[in-house]
Formats: sequence, structure tokens, C-alpha cells
Amino acid sequence: MLDVPGRPLLIVNPASGGGKTGKNFDSLRGTIGDALGPVRVAFTEARGHAIELTKQGVADGHQLIIAVGGDGTFHEVVNGVMDAGGKARVGLIAQGTGGDFRKTLGIDHRLDRYLEVLKAGRTRAIDVGRVRYRDADGSESSRWFVNILSAGMGGLVDRYVADSPGYLTGKAAYFGASVRALARCAEGRLNMRIENGEEKQERTLRTYMIAICNGRFFGGGMKVAPMASLDDGKFEVVSIGASSKLAFAIHAQKIYDGSHLRAPNVEHFQCTKIDLALDNTDVTDRFLNDVDGEPLGGLPIHVEIHPRALTLQA
Repeated sequence: MLDVPGRPLLIVNPASGGGKTGKNFDSLRGTIGDALGPVRVAFTEARGHAIELTKQGVADGHQLIIAVGGDGTFHEVVNGVMDAGGKARVGLIAQGTGGDFRKTLGIDHRLDRYLEVLKAGRTRAIDVGRVRYRDADGSESSRWFVNILSAGMGGLVDRYVADSPGYLTGKAAYFGASVRALARCAEGRLNMRIENGEEKQERTLRTYMIAICNGRFFGGGMKVAPMASLDDGKFEVVSIGASSKLAFAIHAQKIYDGSHLRAPNVEHFQCTKIDLALDNTDVTDRFLNDVDGEPLGGLPIHVEIHPRALTLQA
């Protein structure tokens, strides 16, 4: 038997993939064990549980912690590792609804491909974003993220995806949520403080959605930032404004192939830090945050990048 440090820890979300992960895990475990050898398994029981399981895994000495679930599970595992000082490698076996981060990594959505990547043992250091925000009770809090933080329409979509029936997955879930969100979304007037290295500026922006991107995809396959790199020490920020909700919906359809960047009222810039606050606070309840596919309150927020702060086995 391997000792704990040599044994990967699998953080498994049985509810991911519409509950298929939990139903199929016994068969998955045998295939995973054949590829990776002895592993330890911990199952999540509620939202946020993977963070605590991961921190305990790091404390126990596990050097590789693998998220088995959706983008939300991976997000929580990353938070657990970062909260524990980044003292473990992170791996991924995607089993969820969107699969956006694995698209940036270029991994085909097949178990044998995830295991092939993990077994190869190659690692890379990637950037991690950190957002500081206020909880619903007004207290200050923070989260780490590796993919994309969006504010506005994306937060509404994310909230409605979470409420979707279990039989709706992938693009079907996001399409239904997008229709609902479009009916209720609002344009935000943002006050921004932006830093890009030594350059600093303050400006205002009118937008239906702004995305602060470390990865390239969100919303179940939308290529919002095709130029984004995981290890360049920069965020790619993409704002999608429009003259009306209908115009916004037309622009949004172009995100799937990245052609939205050529549309009117779409802006793109780089930064290393950004502060966002709503000037029109009457839309606060409709201009919400989506962080790695998870709902996380609203504005104001402070976001900064931590270059190459996480070791990814991929």
C-alpha cells in the first residue's frame, strides 16, 4: 500500500452531471484505480464541502488532489488548495454540465483522456484570480478562481442553471437559463479602477455583461476570450454592451465562435487588477456575479491576478 503523500485524493461530487457521477462512480473507480493505482476517495455532501475536504487532504499530506465533478467542483478544489497555501497539485476528471475549463486545457471529454493526462504526470504552473466581495449578510469575503468571473447577464444565467431540472445538461440547461435571464437582465453603469502592471486608470462603462478571463470558455462552451492564456499573468476583460436587449442577444450568440469581439459595443482590454462598482444601484439584484460557473453575490468587487500560483497536473 502507498503512503498518503503518494496516494491521489479524489474529491467526488456525486450530484454532478445530473447525478450520473454518483450512479456510475463504482465503475469509474475501478478504471481510475487501474490507471493511477491506489487512491483515496472523499464525497461531497453540499455546496462548499469540497473546499473543506481539500484543505483536510492537504493537511493529511496528499500531493495530488483530483476533482471529479463539474466546473464548480474543480473551483472548490482550487479554493481548498489555495487556502492551504498552494501546497498540492490539482487534477481534473470532468463530469459536470459545462466542462468549460477542460476546453481551455484542450482535453477531450473522455475518461481515458483524463486518466492519460493524469498518469503522464506533467505539471504546469497557472495563474489564479482572487475576488474580494461582500456576502449576502454584508460581510467581506474572497474566493479564488482559475477560469472566468463575469458580472451581469452571466450571473443571472448561472443562477437559473442551478435551478434547472436534473435532466437538462450542457447547452440545453444554459439555453433555457439564458432565455429566462434575457427577459430580466439589465444594463449596468460600471465605475472601474483598472491596473495593468504600472498603468492605472479610472473609467465608466455601460454593459450588459463583463467577463474577467483567465480561461477562454464559459456558459457551456461560449468562447468569450479566445486570446486568454492561463499563465501570462494577465486577465483578458471582455465587455458586451448593446443598444437593446435584442441587440445584446444577437451579440451573445456570436460568443460561441468568438466573433462577438468584432461586434459594436464590445470592448476588450487587459489588466492585472480591477475594481467594479455599480453606479445604477437599482439593478444590483439583476447584475450578479458568476465565478467559475458558481453564483457569488454581486458588485462591488475587487479582482487581482496571482501569477503561476497553482500547480496543475494536466
